[in-house]
Amino acid sequence: MEKTKLNIKIITGSTREGRFSDKATAWIAEEAKKQDGVTVEILDLRDYEMPFFNEAVSPSFKTEPYENEAVARFTKKIEEGDAFIMVTPEYNHSTSGVLKNAIDWVSPEWNNKPIAFVSYGSVGGARAVEQLRLIAVELQMAPIREAIHMNGEQYFPVVMGKSSADDLFANYVEKADAMIKQLLWWTSTLKEARSK
Repeated sequence: MEKTKLNIKIITGSTREGRFSDKATAWIAEEAKKQDGVTVEILDLRDYEMPFFNEAVSPSFKTEPYENEAVARFTKKIEEGDAFIMVTPEYNHSTSGVLKNAIDWVSPEWNNKPIAFVSYGSVGGARAVEQLRLIAVELQMAPIREAIHMNGEQYFPVVMGKSSADDLFANYVEKADAMIKQLLWWTSTLKEARSK
């Protein structure tokens, strides 16, 4: 009997014009697909136009789904996922508003699942990831140690058209492999635990 594949969702954490996030998302998705026993799906927040979170009841206490169609679709995708990779820029020492808002619409569907991060910015997006790790813990997720931080010296020339994204990504292939393998260990372990 074939073992059930691990379902990895990769979230594109920026929707702005001229974003880099979609390129980094496509790259890490291809790296994840190299592993056996996984299915990978990209969740582009441009496809989920959610309003600012404005419900009277927190998602951790809701008794029925929220009515907004995009929120319902996004929540269903998070429920399906066994693990997540968030791709984030760094804005003002934190993540993007659109990613934080998307996270805030969901609660139990995140619980007891691992998460990894790919970030980019002036200090490799490290401060955005630190913020996201705190949020993940509050959502009862397991943020793994390994992460990819694309530093400004390599990232900014790509944004300015002076070097290629492929050249940038080539510097992080080994880190991606280590991160994904660590993520999959936690994914398998926590999926088994959730089944009990």
